[in-house]
Amino acid sequence: MFINGEWIKADNTFAVYNPATGEEIAQVADGTRADTRQAIDAASAALPGWSALTNYQRSDYLRRAYGLMIERKKELAALMTKEQGKPFKAAMAEVQYGADYLLWFAEEVKRTYGETIPSARPDQRFLVQHMPIGVVGAVTPWNYPVSMITRKVAPAIAAGCTIVLKPAEATPLCAMAIFEILEEAGIPAGVINLVTTNDPVPVGEELCTNPVVRKLTFTGSTAVGKKLAQDAAPQLKRVSMELGGHAPFIVFEDADPVHAAKGASLVKFLNTGQACISPNRIFVQRSILEPFLAEFENRVSKMKAGNGMEPGVNIGPLVNDAAISKVNNQVVDAVDRGAKLHAGGQVLRDGELGQGNFYAPTLLSGVTEEMLIYREETFGPVAAVIPFDTQEEVLAMANDTNYGLAAYIYTQNISRAMRVFEGLQFGMVGINDINPTSAAAPFGGMKESGLGREGAREGLMEYYETKLAGISI
Repeated sequence: MFINGEWIKADNTFAVYNPATGEEIAQVADGTRADTRQAIDAASAALPGWSALTNYQRSDYLRRAYGLMIERKKELAALMTKEQGKPFKAAMAEVQYGADYLLWFAEEVKRTYGETIPSARPDQRFLVQHMPIGVVGAVTPWNYPVSMITRKVAPAIAAGCTIVLKPAEATPLCAMAIFEILEEAGIPAGVINLVTTNDPVPVGEELCTNPVVRKLTFTGSTAVGKKLAQDAAPQLKRVSMELGGHAPFIVFEDADPVHAAKGASLVKFLNTGQACISPNRIFVQRSILEPFLAEFENRVSKMKAGNGMEPGVNIGPLVNDAAISKVNNQVVDAVDRGAKLHAGGQVLRDGELGQGNFYAPTLLSGVTEEMLIYREETFGPVAAVIPFDTQEEVLAMANDTNYGLAAYIYTQNISRAMRVFEGLQFGMVGINDINPTSAAAPFGGMKESGLGREGAREGLMEYYETKLAGISI
């Protein structure tokens, strides 16, 4: 663990495994609630000095960390592939994406402007400033084990906050590598703290209930996010949550079905479907359903599952056996209820694949609303295609979910694109675009997909309190 500027051991350790091979790759410190309290105390002690620095001074640290991250891009990507499983090319893209947050917030913090407000009284002036909220507790997921860390750490420390971070149990090595870079960038002791653990419950409870922690930021499942928000509520602790998704991907009849199928397949199988923005329901207007399915099936049939370090592999392992069971259960349920299986539909056990958590890239059509996959987030390599007839019908189906993170529209009609964009109850909408994300753009969802935004100016403001001075002159 990294606490108060030092790497320290714990009384116990836990094993980290390669999900593609099943091999143990490391033993990592198994932190406790007491360790978390120690990290919080260190962050609290470091807060006055760190927050007293100018925005320009804090920006310099982030820029140095950005440079180091870019220098070690291949090394970090190889570690991510080994620990998390995603193909090396995708890991390289994530490292760049993660580094982008360091650079973006290094620059954006210089533009944290206050304001003056006119008063009705001639002898009064109002002055508004933005002040760091204080000590931040952060919990990050396994599916994007580098970029989800920088997306939280960068704006927090740029704003003048200090932070205690708990990474996912499956991917602590990536977190350690990022904290080594932050340490090398010269960030003072106590400003950043890392507690690795195999039991997230006591650590999460301490972050939620310790009154010194003034904000909690979490990325993960909606169920866990609700529990953490509930635990934080008695102190009115500020929370930001990036939670689950159930993204619709809508293809209208005026779209090129081949182009749309290419886009849908790329974003559906991004990170083997283990991405909160992956489309879970692919709605295709009935008149172009057949050419869309033909192209999609052609693409799925060419996908190669395996160890992400091997050339040509674009489908990595799922995170664990429970993920395999959930995905397979959804596919079996859909087929039993009448869906057509075009490709995949089975756990991959042959040869070396049998050592890891692999599921065949799968395409289903004829999916209906009584099937599990229509309601549940899949988080795996299964594409579910649903026909529709009218714009009104597809908008109602797309919005018929408790989630509201990402959505996608394919159409060549700008009027239709704007009407559907405005009608979708989702925080991010890609219009003929499968990657509506950037460090410069606000990331987040509506309804049960979360609270607040990450990235962009909105992501920085999540770590500030607004302070007003009323001045009599």
